Formats: sequence, structure tokens, C-alpha cells
Amino acid sequence: MPNERPSPEPPDLRFFARFTIRVATPVETGTIGSARHRIIHITGGAVEGPAIRGEVLPAGADFQVIRSDTTTDLLAKYAIRTDDDEVIIVENAGVRTASPADVERIAAGKPVDPERVYFRCVPRLTASGSWSWLEDRVFIGAGQRFPDRVQVDVFEVL
Repeated sequence: MPNERPSPEPPDLRFFARFTIRVATPVETGTIGSARHRIIHITGGAVEGPAIRGEVLPAGADFQVIRSDTTTDLLAKYAIRTDDDEVIIVENAGVRTASPADVERIAAGKPVDPERVYFRCVPRLTASGSWSWLEDRVFIGAGQRFPDRVQVDVFEVL
């Protein structure tokens, strides 16, 4: 057909950093509304990338809504202190899904092969000073859950 256009090319991605976020034991808050909820406190961690280094401050939490036996909505909010002494606020929304058996293992604090878990997110970074440019960018992340930490590889959408 003459009006057909080729499929658009997806935007490029550039690796920004790996966020390693140490977490406490989940606090189960029960069923609220129509879904189960839990809160997982953030106890620290590290950020390492080609142009950034820093620590995840021991403050913040991940508020989770367990929608089904296989799917959890994630909303984490925490802060990073960079090696150049700036603070970046992270608000990270995502989804994690896996088989019911793997979800049970994750909830019990047991390891699960990350290849068996779909964990994607959209971190929103708020900063000032030399990092203020982060507010004008879109980032996406691919995460992995381990018994004592979450690891998120964060990419800038170009």
C-alpha cells in the first residue's frame, strides 16, 4: 500500500548506573482495599555507573501491591548521595511477575533465577546542582530481586 510507513525505530538506550539497594525483611500489611500490600524498608546500598558513584541512603521504602499470585506492583522511594555530595531522590514505579512458585520463593527470602522473573521499572530522578539534568530525562530499569537486595540496571532513554 502506498500509505504504509515503515515501523518506527525504537529509541536508543545508554547505561546510566547499577543501583544495588539493600532491603529489610518485608512488612506484610495485609489486604487493604482489594489487594494485599507490603512495605519493604531500604537499608542502604550503592550506585555505580560510568559517570556516577554514590550510596543509597538508609531511608525510604518499597510499597508493594500484590495483584495476584504472579504479579506485584512496585513503588519505591529513596535517596542517593553521590560521591560529589549531591542528593538524588529516586521514585521508582515498576512491575514484577513470575510463576506462583517463584513468587512464593521471593516472598520467603529465597533465591530465584533472575531469568525467570520479569522485573521492569521507570525510575524518576530528581536532583539539583550538577545532577539537575536528570529531571529532564526518561530512564528505564531492569531489576533483579535477591534475598537481601534489589539490583536495578538503569538506562537513559536517548
